[in-house]
Amino acid sequence: MAIPGSLTGYLLPVDLYKVIRELIEERRRIDGIIHRLERVMAEEVARAKAPPKPKKRRGRKGMNPEQRLEVSERMRKYWAERRKATTKKTTGNGSSS
Repeated sequence: MAIPGSLTGYLLPVDLYKVIRELIEERRRIDGIIHRLERVMAEEVARAKAPPKPKKRRGRKGMNPEQRLEVSERMRKYWAERRKATTKKTTGNGSSS
């Protein structure tokens, strides 16, 4: 087979099978690129839709005002008991001498 040539008008022989093979290989290459680009786009969309990861906090957890009040009352009772215990200890030792 031959196709019209350049300005001279001569016919050039063309290997159609070779051209078809090259075009099929080009199509495979383009399909692969399209597939990779679609995968990247899907990952970006999924990442944009995902809720942000909560930051890990270090140390103690926070308390709301009710919890703070409970701790305050508990510690007030604790230290009152400690004062009573030390007062009894010192008065008991001092009076026996």
